[in-house]
Amino acid sequence: MRNLLAYLHDSELVARFQRRCGLFLVDGAHHDRGKTHASSGTSVHTDVSHEHLRVRWEKQDKNSNFKHKENGYADGGRSGPPQYEVRNWLLHFLFLISAGLGHEIFYITCLPCIHWNLDPFLCRRLVNIWVMVMYIGQVMKDMLKLPRPYSPPVVKLETRVDAEYGLPSTHAMAATAISFTVLLSATSRIQFQFEVGLLIAVTVSSLVCLSRLYTGMHSVLDVICGVLISAVLLFLTYPYWEAFDRFQLTSPIAPVVGLLLPLFLSYTYPELDHYSTTRGDTTTILGVGAGCCVGYWVDEQLGPAFVPRGALPVPLPTLTANGLASGAARSLLGAVALVGTRQVVKTLSLQVLYSWYRVPKNDDSARRRREIEVPYKFATYTSVGLVNSIFVNRVFILLGLL
Repeated sequence: MRNLLAYLHDSELVARFQRRCGLFLVDGAHHDRGKTHASSGTSVHTDVSHEHLRVRWEKQDKNSNFKHKENGYADGGRSGPPQYEVRNWLLHFLFLISAGLGHEIFYITCLPCIHWNLDPFLCRRLVNIWVMVMYIGQVMKDMLKLPRPYSPPVVKLETRVDAEYGLPSTHAMAATAISFTVLLSATSRIQFQFEVGLLIAVTVSSLVCLSRLYTGMHSVLDVICGVLISAVLLFLTYPYWEAFDRFQLTSPIAPVVGLLLPLFLSYTYPELDHYSTTRGDTTTILGVGAGCCVGYWVDEQLGPAFVPRGALPVPLPTLTANGLASGAARSLLGAVALVGTRQVVKTLSLQVLYSWYRVPKNDDSARRRREIEVPYKFATYTSVGLVNSIFVNRVFILLGLL
């Protein structure tokens, strides 16, 4: 079993997948101790990969991924963007787009469109599941501390999260959880052929998972664990989805719990001995969840602004010119409202926090400090969640768009 886990976590396995898909490191980008000849497409050979593999399983220090980067192995001992050759542009763009489907910014912009255009019930269910799986995945990353694939031999197409640890893949977790939550929840709300929905769920989640290998951000083990963890979470929580919906919409303590619990989890997020984007990203997700949770309760007390018309399950909306125009208008205006809210609250919260902690206004690095990062991100995205779940649809009604 140990050998199997080591094999699935090996960077060389990821590099082979990349080369099969037409992505190669160019000769000038390689570390002296491990070279791949892009022109010939031969397999990567690196003297350091097996030693690093042995070390990562036998002993993980608290800063292994960060030290790995400091020692020059994460980028082949060089700085600057990766140098690589693309031989299959169709797969290249397919996997880049698929990778984008797993980013937090995609969910923050996509899920509200479901709320405005299809069914707020589905949006609420998806937000709840998304927040749960993402928090668990992010915490597991920073507790297990297993590094991402090494470059070389892997081509790294993303750099923002390279200082984060790798296992499990939260892209794989989110894609699996969201795809199959839609499938399981929509059957009682919308008329569709289950087999078609299952095919779409499997296709979307598989593309996102494979994109994490193609972009060089996760090992095969990271992705498999992400899928399995989400599957277990869905299996364990599915019997309680309806009960949680009732609690979230009707219990008088729901908004208090929905606000204070995510705030507590944000401040108690595991500390690392180097800066990582995981805490900030997790606070963003928890903030959205908190704002939406409070907003859903308030919306229910005021009377839901938008529910599907007719007996459930309703037919899928007919694609007409007027329907498409109204949907596009709602999505555009809603996005403007959310982006505007984010910008205003972010600016104000940073000004207040910088003044409170007497930080120079031009000190952007101060945003990494927990006492600044957590409250400004939480306040910003809680406000975004509130605007999405309470105000936007009511504005649409006033404008005649709903």
